[in-house]
Amino acid sequence: MNDFYELGTREKPLPAPAHVVWESLHEPQRPSARAWLHLGRGEVEPRVIEAEEPHVVVWSSLWADRPEDVIRLDVRPDRQGSLLRFTWSSPELLVEAEDLGWHRHRLNKLFFGDLRSSYGQ
Repeated sequence: MNDFYELGTREKPLPAPAHVVWESLHEPQRPSARAWLHLGRGEVEPRVIEAEEPHVVVWSSLWADRPEDVIRLDVRPDRQGSLLRFTWSSPELLVEAEDLGWHRHRLNKLFFGDLRSSYGQ
């Protein structure tokens, strides 16, 4: 991801073990999984463009109007589950601070709200 700008990153704990979180990120729509990836308006299903089990998954963009963006997801074990860090990058900067904030908020909700809830918390 040379010449990409980091537009947002955050790391927080999740209650599930690292290998479970990695599976959730690697195959978010698999039939046996709890549904957590609910796309909003203007969002598209991400593709896995890189994966290193059990620690890294890189997604294509979630947003139809930002097709070159990528979301790197790093998972590592923690004492009570795992730590997940997302890093959202793009070859172009967002100009509007409001857009930047909205996209960051959406990623926070997706991973630390919806995904967390799928583990029962």
